[in-house]
Amino acid sequence: MKIVFMETNTLGDDVDLSIFDRLGEVVRYPYWLPELNEERIKDADILVVNKIPMKAKYLDAAEKLKLICITGTGTNIVDFNYTNSRNIAVANVRGYSTRSVVQHTFALLLFLYEKLSYYDNYVKSGEYIRSGVFSHFDVRFHELAGKVWGIIGLGEIGRGVAKLAEAFGCEIIYYSTSGKNDNSEYKRVDLDSLLAMSDIVSIHAPLNEKTRGLIGEEQLRRMKKDAILLNLGRGPIIDEQALYKALKENWIGGAGLDVLSAEPMKPTNPLIEIQDSTRLIITPHIAWATVEARRRVVEEVYKNIEAFLKGEPRNIVTE
Repeated sequence: MKIVFMETNTLGDDVDLSIFDRLGEVVRYPYWLPELNEERIKDADILVVNKIPMKAKYLDAAEKLKLICITGTGTNIVDFNYTNSRNIAVANVRGYSTRSVVQHTFALLLFLYEKLSYYDNYVKSGEYIRSGVFSHFDVRFHELAGKVWGIIGLGEIGRGVAKLAEAFGCEIIYYSTSGKNDNSEYKRVDLDSLLAMSDIVSIHAPLNEKTRGLIGEEQLRRMKKDAILLNLGRGPIIDEQALYKALKENWIGGAGLDVLSAEPMKPTNPLIEIQDSTRLIITPHIAWATVEARRRVVEEVYKNIEAFLKGEPRNIVTE
């Protein structure tokens, strides 16, 4: 059994992959090179990938391929019509990053909400040394207690955010992007109501035909002037040109993003022009990537392969 890792750099060089040697011959490539793709996969029984498109033009050379393991939850990279026609199984990993993404949601929020970049710079610039007053609070900030937190996408991560937000004293409302989520613990509202009512809006939804471009200029104009928008879902859910305009013209209080429409960030992305970190913070898709979460990914992929070799359909997806 030949297992080929096509992009180990997406897991990090601090994660031990030696456990896979128990399962067969293992080949590890740090990153994918299209010109070498055919040679690398031609003898593979199992491919381990993250972002590489699993489509006919990339997989035709892999005549022995039996299983594709995705080191993540999303399966939009897979052409299931093709893989199903060739009887190639596909397995993803689930729930590995929930705690990490919930934690990062609050890291982004508190960085913006308490204007930490301003106060950190105030001290490090020497202004606090020159001050004659023990405290300095020229840039105002507020408590979370009593604020309304609107969640777009109340899945496992959204529910985790809701519980922590409640601990801070927030009122929770949510919008179901599928229209099917009825959670008795929290108040479900339509999108317009959520945007108008919320002091904080956090997105934890998948990317699909219902969520692509969900937050555009019309929606941003409905938000409170001091509201914070967080995107921990997928980049294309927000129209970035509209968000740029909203931040430049002060329609909203600020935004924290861990995902963008194109990753890595393109030089043409208008958000790069906003250098005020009290208004905008962007992290490079790291919410999922704590050391613990990346170790869980590896463990889950190993269990998926082990189960597959035993004929057990663990985490197999077909669409």
